[in-house]
Amino acid sequence: MTTTAACIEATSAGADLTKGTVTRRDLRADDCLLEIRWSGICHSDIHTVNGDWPHENFPLSPGHEIIGTVLETGADVTKFAVGDIVGIGCMVDSCGECASCADGEENYCLEGLTGTYNGVDRHDGSITQGGYSTHIVCRDDFLIRIPELPGGIDGDTMAAMTPLLCAGITTYSPLKHWGVGPGSRVAVVGMGGLGHVAVKIAVALGAEVTVFSHGLSKKEDGLKFGASSYVATGGDAADTFHKDHADEFDLILNTVSAVLPIHRYISMLAVDGTLVMLGLPPEGMNIRTGQLAGRRRSVAGSNIGGIAETQEMIDFCAEHGITADIELVSADNVNEAYRRVLGSQVRYRAVIDARTI
Repeated sequence: MTTTAACIEATSAGADLTKGTVTRRDLRADDCLLEIRWSGICHSDIHTVNGDWPHENFPLSPGHEIIGTVLETGADVTKFAVGDIVGIGCMVDSCGECASCADGEENYCLEGLTGTYNGVDRHDGSITQGGYSTHIVCRDDFLIRIPELPGGIDGDTMAAMTPLLCAGITTYSPLKHWGVGPGSRVAVVGMGGLGHVAVKIAVALGAEVTVFSHGLSKKEDGLKFGASSYVATGGDAADTFHKDHADEFDLILNTVSAVLPIHRYISMLAVDGTLVMLGLPPEGMNIRTGQLAGRRRSVAGSNIGGIAETQEMIDFCAEHGITADIELVSADNVNEAYRRVLGSQVRYRAVIDARTI
């Protein structure tokens, strides 16, 4: 039977979030019903709710960083059982048949992945509703098994693992794809929700990491996370910060969703170095192609990771003690959390306690 779940939802673009209800579908044969315990707040949620990425699918409950417990399984589910602790990231379905899906890269599904929220269900055409809720239904193939952690489902460690289902895989995937390991020289541009996790993972992979951030307010944290150096890019340094780092880095991860003087970052790439764009600025940036040709440099993009790679990332982070640095938020304070995220006041990810919804 269907499940009526309490949720936090946006009723129109730019409106404050309010409490409501959402109907979760009857279980299909390959579905699991989850009771949600933790739900992270991603900047993508805010873009979607505020109408920065225009759509008409209101009311909408966002959230694609989810950890909860399996309450019920469909008839054909064998990988999970009632009581298992599982996670859901940015997608809940794909075509399953294209070349990307066959390669375990559902995130690059050639027919388009189905987003955890604001996506179109491939079976009934309904709009998917996300994790700012007490319950959710998901295909078993898109669930991530969460390792046993201190404190179990209610522990602080589990809460801090939750953002890894987006921020973790978004940064882990390019680090792995471009072969980061001992001896690699990696730069992370921006140290917010994505950037601080990128530093931790890159260090755990054995890289020498440098952080480039607008100011020095997060320098102490960056060094604590394992970065070997921290460089300010704003103020008096705005026109010169790159000069001491010419031809230095094998990989640069740009986690910033703003337009940057991209030529300065390209100039810091070594021969065969790659600048990977993870942030999604609203405007384009001009690339000087001569900078690429002169050092065989590349500029690339990356979009989360497949389900198998997401599981690999969660297991890697659990093994190395990597979590996000979080602030816990109650349902009544989500709108304030949104404002603080937009003001760069959250260090470094907000996570909703779903018991308060």
